[in-house]
Amino acid sequence: MEKAPSFFDTSINFLKGVGPQRSEFLKKELNIHTFRDLFYFFPFRYVDRTRFYKIKEVNADMPHIQLLGKIIKVEIVGAKRRQRMVVDLEDDTGRIELVWFQSIKWMSKKLRPGVEYIVFGKPSIFNGKFSISHPAMEEKTEESMRMMKGLQSVYSTTELLKGGGLDSAGILKLQRVLVPMAIDHINEDLPQYLIDKLRLMPRKEAMRNIHLPVNNEILLKAQQRLKFEELFYLQMSLLRSKIGRETTIKGFTFSKVDRYFNEFYNSCLPFPLTDAQKRVVKEIRQDMGRGIQMNRLLQGDVGSGKTLVALLCMLIALDNGYQCCLMAPTEILATQHFETLKEFLKDLPVTISLITGSTKESKRKGIHAELEEGQMQIIVGTHALIEDRVKFKNLGLVVIDEQHRFGVAQRARLWAKSEIPPHVLVMTATPIPRTLAMTLYGDLDVSVIDQLPPGRIPIETVHKYDAKRSEVYAFIKKEIDKGRQAYVIYPLIDESEKVDIENLMSGFAEMQKAFPGHVVAMMHGKMKIADKERVMQGFANGDVHILVATTVIEVGVNVPNASIILIESSQRFGLSQLHQLRGRVGRSVHKSYCILMTPYELGADARARIDIMVRSTDGFEISEEDLKLRGPGDITGTQQSGVLDLKIAELARDGQILQQARIIATEILSEDRELVLEKNRILAEELRKLDREKGDWSRIS
Repeated sequence: MEKAPSFFDTSINFLKGVGPQRSEFLKKELNIHTFRDLFYFFPFRYVDRTRFYKIKEVNADMPHIQLLGKIIKVEIVGAKRRQRMVVDLEDDTGRIELVWFQSIKWMSKKLRPGVEYIVFGKPSIFNGKFSISHPAMEEKTEESMRMMKGLQSVYSTTELLKGGGLDSAGILKLQRVLVPMAIDHINEDLPQYLIDKLRLMPRKEAMRNIHLPVNNEILLKAQQRLKFEELFYLQMSLLRSKIGRETTIKGFTFSKVDRYFNEFYNSCLPFPLTDAQKRVVKEIRQDMGRGIQMNRLLQGDVGSGKTLVALLCMLIALDNGYQCCLMAPTEILATQHFETLKEFLKDLPVTISLITGSTKESKRKGIHAELEEGQMQIIVGTHALIEDRVKFKNLGLVVIDEQHRFGVAQRARLWAKSEIPPHVLVMTATPIPRTLAMTLYGDLDVSVIDQLPPGRIPIETVHKYDAKRSEVYAFIKKEIDKGRQAYVIYPLIDESEKVDIENLMSGFAEMQKAFPGHVVAMMHGKMKIADKERVMQGFANGDVHILVATTVIEVGVNVPNASIILIESSQRFGLSQLHQLRGRVGRSVHKSYCILMTPYELGADARARIDIMVRSTDGFEISEEDLKLRGPGDITGTQQSGVLDLKIAELARDGQILQQARIIATEILSEDRELVLEKNRILAEELRKLDREKGDWSRIS
């Protein structure tokens, strides 16, 4: 990207205005070590500071205002934790309070009575008086009056940084030093024909205006340019990976559909396939017959029949003489899959087994031997499947459920168990928004089961406040008396969170008291596996009427007779998690209910999540809303996995740019797959840099 990398690799210590202490703060708090890190630390919003208001014009409805006034008094009131600093600011129309609850020591040294300041912040009313909490403050000088006018960048910061003078305004000051120096070291990283075709702003201009915008119109062009560039190279990388796999990685050819598939399809299907299931089976069948390794993502909402589709694909593998494995992230889910497949296959001569961390060593040895000799046709398991001692005679198909819960390296160990990489089917019940799927799984083919099996009655979702608890309990009792069962879910955000465990225990005791004569059981992640399975088995058999649990039951637990799920403190859950939990009911012909219980006081985001849940049962609509509310990192753990290290693009809002980037990338690679044409030389160079930075995971989905 840069013609003089040495400039961008310069330690942040050497930037004017930083120094040793601020340098340590920047490294620790924002991971900014070099000029490059700061230069690519983009603003998260912009504020228009063209106007100065008078204090008499202030009202609480204003989002942000800019004032010019003199400090009359600085006073620190209260003690220890309740300490705050109150500053009186005055102009020729009135007086207003400025309040600080943090960084008091540092701010009290900075602010001087009798001096004029530029003040910027959000006004509010407290005790009938207007005040501004933690405003940005700048002493009035000729330079500050010039600098503070116009469109101004706002940067993320932390309390520690603010205490060291690096609030948003402090970071902007550093950018004003760095940006003019850095611009001369910026090279164009898109070919000129692409810039002309898409009418994109040149890169130098875009980088200058993203930090120091001239006006709103130019800022929008700068954002468009940099967002396109980021998403375009992401799509180029993913598409080249896919093309590379399809042209260089040979796959097994499953050329026939024979006895196993036909006998199951004609005689053993528990219910007719939906049109969506038929379409997906056809797509997968074509993939596995091409002689190229299949890498396909199977998306389907809770209860859409993904496991049955996976089994039909496994039977095609068996018909061609190959073994299959299905890997799930938890023992409960692996066991559930094993029991489901075993029930489906009860009338067919198929050998199937289960291997998990708790499988006894004596049994394990037998399974290992049968796999290696080819006698075991289907193996279901957890991480235990990737152990070195698990060997296959001819592994042809790998099915991975809820794959985002596995690390890339873990999955790679499974592929390595066959000389020719097996076909891969990745399943998820977490509906992924289209924009996120294109980015997370851009190198996979995607199949979607977008129909539920016939006869499913939609789940009714209601929101109830804690004050209505007795009414909710009466309703649950009525359902249980009809022969139904209920889940009661408590949040457990962290297994070590003592308060959450106590809430679960007290909730369990309360349910026992509220439902005398009914069997109430409890389950959470810290219980021994055998105890969890015993409780779950009791609930599945109908011996337990009410299961009080944490989110350990979020994925995979299947008890068709359960018709109610009560989710306590629903405001503490994310949308996707609430939707997954709701999917534990509505799995039979019985009318089912999801009750979201919350306190009366709710934040805006929590209320939005609850409203969406009550309004919609469509997992894909819910996932789109979740992406808007929370961003991509929280939805499938991508923040932790580092898959989405986007610096400026936002998937929730930049779907059109992403779509355009993918279309352009596809056109370029269709014409020049190896990027050998002179006009694409710059693209080849940039992609080589990206490959060096990220490593090559092209064989791994």
